[in-house]
Amino acid sequence: MPLLDSLTDTSHRPEHLLADKAYSHPSTRRELRRRRIRHTIPERSDQIKRRKDKRSAGGRPPAFDPERYKLRNTVERGFGRFKQWRGIATRYDKYARTYLGGVLLAATVILAR
Repeated sequence: MPLLDSLTDTSHRPEHLLADKAYSHPSTRRELRRRRIRHTIPERSDQIKRRKDKRSAGGRPPAFDPERYKLRNTVERGFGRFKQWRGIATRYDKYARTYLGGVLLAATVILAR
């Protein structure tokens, strides 16, 4: 998990992680628990079905707070604003440093509006 690794390098541990169903894999949840990072990630329908098919051996469902998950909408709207910047949305830049500069420029202009 490169993003979490970079946060660990700065000795900053996130208070809570909000993620979509793409991050619902058991290994992701296990890694977040290992790092003691609370998270709100909905279960995918195939995972729910598999757990229910196993009956009591399937264990209990992971904790999920729907009210907290609604806060994720703010992040999605932010990504939507970045998509207005074609160079950012399609990642034309060859180097990560140049791309980061473009993201910071776009964020500054969006914030200034």
